[in-house]
Amino acid sequence: MNSEHELLMSNEDEELKRIKETKLKELVRRKKETHEMNAKPVHVSDAIFSKMVQENPLALIDCWASWCGPCVALAPTIDELAKEYAGKVFIGKLDVDENPKTAESFKVFSIPTMLIMKNGVEVDRIVGLCPKKQIEDKLKKHMG
Repeated sequence: MNSEHELLMSNEDEELKRIKETKLKELVRRKKETHEMNAKPVHVSDAIFSKMVQENPLALIDCWASWCGPCVALAPTIDELAKEYAGKVFIGKLDVDENPKTAESFKVFSIPTMLIMKNGVEVDRIVGLCPKKQIEDKLKKHMG
């Protein structure tokens, strides 16, 4: 090989190395953003409910309303669960006043009601304000 050819190959190797490093940084950044996004409860609507529970193998959907005192009291616990179970359990919030179709189809008559969905199917539910540990125990039961 002549020196011009060797120089060209060396430059290509350096360029490939830069491209790989840039791509790796982008992937790490996206993964971090996705984790941060999933570390908060996702507001779920009638329009996206089915998609959300089908795309996520395990989901906890908090059915609530803004005027409901126990629902407001439960909100910090739901936020904590979203942070602690990010990447493991999809945590969603469904406002029953804004999304009556889903609430009716799951016969949510009292709020708060937490639906535990596995592969798009309801496998458990918790009705009423309850301690975080009780919610975690139910989630762990369905995680394995």
